[in-house]
Amino acid sequence: MNERPPHSDRREGGGTAGGAPPKYVYRFGGAHGYAEGDASMTAVLGGKGAGLAEMARLGLPVPPGFTIATAAGRGVAGGGLPDGLEEQVAAALEEVERETGRRFGDAANPLLVSVRSGAPVSMPGMMDTVLNLGLNEATVAGLAAAVGEGGERFARDSYRRFVQMYSNVVLGLDHSAFEDILDAVKDEEDTAQDSALSAAALARVAARFRAHVEEAAGHPFPDDPERQLWGAIRAVFASWNNRRAVDYRAIHGVPENLGTAVTVQAMVFGNMGDDCATGVAFTRHPDDGSRTLFGEFLVNAQGEDVVAGLRTPLSIARAPGMAGGSSMEERMPAAFARLQKVGAILERHWRDMQDAEFTVEKGRLFMLQTRPGKRSARAALKIAVDMAEEGLIDRDTALCRIEAGDLDRLLHPVPDPAAPRRVIARGLPGSPGAASGAAVFTADEAQALAAEGRAAILVRPETSPEDIHGMHSAAGILTRHGGQTSHAALVARGMGRPCVTGAGAIRVECEAGFFAAGGVTVRRGATITIDGSTGEVILGEVATVEPQLSGEFATLMAWADRRRRLRVRANAETPADAAKAREFGAEGIGLCRTEHMFFEEERIAAMREVILAEDEAGRRAPLARILPVQRADFVELFRIMAGLPVTVRLLDPPL
Repeated sequence: MNERPPHSDRREGGGTAGGAPPKYVYRFGGAHGYAEGDASMTAVLGGKGAGLAEMARLGLPVPPGFTIATAAGRGVAGGGLPDGLEEQVAAALEEVERETGRRFGDAANPLLVSVRSGAPVSMPGMMDTVLNLGLNEATVAGLAAAVGEGGERFARDSYRRFVQMYSNVVLGLDHSAFEDILDAVKDEEDTAQDSALSAAALARVAARFRAHVEEAAGHPFPDDPERQLWGAIRAVFASWNNRRAVDYRAIHGVPENLGTAVTVQAMVFGNMGDDCATGVAFTRHPDDGSRTLFGEFLVNAQGEDVVAGLRTPLSIARAPGMAGGSSMEERMPAAFARLQKVGAILERHWRDMQDAEFTVEKGRLFMLQTRPGKRSARAALKIAVDMAEEGLIDRDTALCRIEAGDLDRLLHPVPDPAAPRRVIARGLPGSPGAASGAAVFTADEAQALAAEGRAAILVRPETSPEDIHGMHSAAGILTRHGGQTSHAALVARGMGRPCVTGAGAIRVECEAGFFAAGGVTVRRGATITIDGSTGEVILGEVATVEPQLSGEFATLMAWADRRRRLRVRANAETPADAAKAREFGAEGIGLCRTEHMFFEEERIAAMREVILAEDEAGRRAPLARILPVQRADFVELFRIMAGLPVTVRLLDPPL
């Protein structure tokens, strides 16, 4: 691990000695574990760039690359390139070439790069990425020759991916047209899987993609790698202000002025054959917090295949009841063992559960990202308590890691296991909890229904970042494709929304407004329930029960009691409310609103008589009926509070 560069080299947007341009580009990775940045520089490098730099410093296998600072993005957004940026990018790219032994744009031995966004705070899937950049017909041939056996198919697969992704992200063309072209070729080849297409079929796909670009964009697809690179850099910087990113920031209170960094990194390939893979790993289970490596992977695939949910992935670790030979642990034991070790290093170093992206190329593991993992409320509680008891963090840190909203979600009802239910499909438990609502098939429908105060379940083949506003508005999310690390699951978990993914038995027809499952057709507006803890999709609404709080809840509350200076009282007007308040540790009643004691059906009628009476005699009769029930309530309420203070507000009837 190399020493950090001098402080003057690490300043964002500030000049260096001698009036040189500000430093915008920070290198990382490669065989020597060099990095010009570190984990403290998220404001400059974004979370992705800072994480890559820190992993490189730890000596982990990080492909070489460089990060362009957020300050440069603000300059690019102004319409030009900041002084010195082009020269700094060119110099850093030369270093990547030296590290890899390949040259960018070289027809014989081409270097391909990824161009990815990375904000100072985690915004999963909200901004843009371009993979396999640097390909054209000449470099496709060189890439195929460099790989050797199977290289032609691999190179053609990489090229069709690049043309589609670049056309969508940089040229602004709708990705669905490219999916239609790909589906047409799969039909011609009589296969449902991209991975089954031959090199010749993939060449036809790319040719049709290019023809579509020329027709839709009015110009040919760019072949010059230098032009491709700067087009992608500009587009990824600009994606900070796309609709889904703006919506996400509004939902999560992320400041608008942070901006994104851009990371350019040498490609490693998970789509070179059956000894290659790509995946996402969590160092602890993001749903229940258990201390086990959790995640999913796809063989012979690239990273976007996992997070986009277009293919249902396999589990990283072997689990009871799983089909033999389907896990990464069994299929790639050496890479799995290395991933376990890397996960332990990451967790010890960051002292938090990590969400890491990885690629296996010809059996060799490479790390592409690490960040604090999104987790359910239940998992957040368990992880915080467990890490404190393991000595990774102290108790004060554990307390500060739990959001108030997390505790609130733990107190809400869950489906009654004894309640009758008609399960029409099963998927994967993408995000825990349950929700009932009207089935809708677009993000806009979910948003509109929420505006009317109605609950909606957003049903999609798979979600994309463009659906973020509907995912936020929906009570729950159901997808046909994707796994527990797909876009739908990650975003739902972060928002605290129940989610079921990978429900492959359902057929979703968004335009027609229905989905079919288990011999049932569920049309737009029909009520369904999803259970994100079991993966069940249920027709109609299901009764709920109060949740069972874990031992970690009591432990954390005890730690909080030792640190707090405030005493906590509850609003309560009925014996039932008072008993629940005591159960949750309230130290009295801060306000007993007497008018709230009369909401039950028989009492409210008497209270209305009091309000509408025209004279004293008309008031006394209903008050006489109210007096004994109110007196009984107070006796029971004081008994429950057992001497704790109770503040009573005299009658304040809302008129």
